[in-house]
Order: sequence, then C-alpha cells, then structure tokens
Amino acid sequence: MGEALAETLLAQGHPLTVWNRTPDKADGLVARGAHRAATVADAVSASPLTVACLKDYDTLYGVFEPAGDALAGRTLVNLNSGTPKEARAAVLWAEERGAEYLDGAIMVPPPLVGHPDSVFLYSGSRDVFDKHRAALAALGDPRYLGSDSGLAVLYNTALLDMMYATLNGWLHATALVGSANVSAVEFSELALGWFMPTVLDPKSLLAKAPDLDRADYPGDLGTMDMNLNALDHIARTTLEQGIHPDHPRLMKEIAEQAIAVGHGGHSYLSLFEVFKKKPQTH
Repeated sequence: MGEALAETLLAQGHPLTVWNRTPDKADGLVARGAHRAATVADAVSASPLTVACLKDYDTLYGVFEPAGDALAGRTLVNLNSGTPKEARAAVLWAEERGAEYLDGAIMVPPPLVGHPDSVFLYSGSRDVFDKHRAALAALGDPRYLGSDSGLAVLYNTALLDMMYATLNGWLHATALVGSANVSAVEFSELALGWFMPTVLDPKSLLAKAPDLDRADYPGDLGTMDMNLNALDHIARTTLEQGIHPDHPRLMKEIAEQAIAVGHGGHSYLSLFEVFKKKPQTH
C-alpha cells in the first residue's frame, strides 16, 4: 500500500522523498523520480508533510522515535489501522514532539489509490486537514469526519464490520445451498443478481437510518417475534444440512436477547438497541 501511495503522488507531480525499513524496496520509486532518504529524520525534514503507512501504532512509534526533533513544526498523517483509543494517544505522542497530526484510513485496495472516487477518511484538526487537503486529494477523495482523531479508524472499523458481516452472510448462504449440490455460480445469480439489490437495497436502508436515531421501530411490516421464527428455521436447516452452525445460531441468540428486553413487537431494526449496549459481565 505504501508503494501505491508513493507512486500516485509521483504520478501527479508531487516532489517526494521516501524512506523504507528495507531500502531496496524503494528502488523502483527512486527510478521514477523520488529522492531516497538515508534516515527517517532525513525523510521527515525534506517536507512539511509526512505520510506514514505502517502496520500499527506501535510500529509508527518505533519508526519515528529516531526522527527526534525533525518532527517539530511538521505534519504527520498516519494511515495505519488500530483502535480509536490508539489514534487519540497518537495525537498526544505527536504533540509532545511538536508535530501536527492527522489520523486516516484507506478504504480501497492499492490498485484504486489515486482514483478521484476512492475514499480516504481523516480525523483530527480541521486546520491541519485544510492545509494539506490538496496533497491528500491526490490520493483519492479526502473525507473529513471531525476533530476527534479517533473517528477515522472508528469509521474504518465499522465499515469493515459491515463488509465482513455481508461476506459471511453470502458465504454461509452459499455453503447452505451447496449442501444440496447447488453451485456457487448458480446460487449467486439469484442471491446477488436479484435478492440483495431488491430486498436489501441500500436506498431502502438509508431511508431507515432516521428510525435508528429516533429509536423508532414500528412492527407493522414484521415483528421481531416473526423474524425469530425465520432465524430458527435457518439454524435448524443449517444443522440438518450438516454445515457450520455458529453463524445462524448467533443471529438467533441476538434476536432472542432483543425479545427478552421487550422488542418482540418491534421491527428487526430494534436489534440496534441490543448492539448499542455493553455486554453484561458476571
């Protein structure tokens, strides 16, 4: 990913200094016009803006500690992943070294870096974001989320949560029909070609978002009690067909939790109230 970021900045005419823990990995970038820094301090000193793309926050600290005073008066944009608490701690770490800091998240794979509709998320100081917006826009569509530096990584985590839940649903459903020798291609033509766009149309979900904010879950089009019946059928069919049972079992258990706290007559969206609450500890 770091190479994709650097290549994009070079391609758009930005002067670029690069440093890599494995120097040979920067050879291709140097051949295309980047300047190779011998040390992290040299790389930071070469520009008012440093963009870092590393594994995690501990790695970030380990890499930039040797930079010493070079960070003072400069901006560090961090594009690794972690938790909101880690992102907020990174702001304090940067401030102690006299640096401005933006936390960010890359929402596309390397081949899409540089496309104008590829979203990059940022949070932290608005002034810092505005000052470097032109350079950040070279990487993709820069979305500023707010002054809380933990927001970018929180959004990133939430979107990945949604992505993995969607993938797991498709994979489990495909395995379920696969137990009857239905191919993934045959099932997906119906599941992805019609069912998902029709039954789970994003526009219809977007229209329901205000209901979540109001905690308004009318059950006129289907109650949680009714949905529990369907979830029970899924769980029992999974066992009957001999495929992995944990995913539907967990969905059923969460619905039962919602009913237990009074949402039996509300819509399935009332699960939102269950998800918002901290788990009870015994």
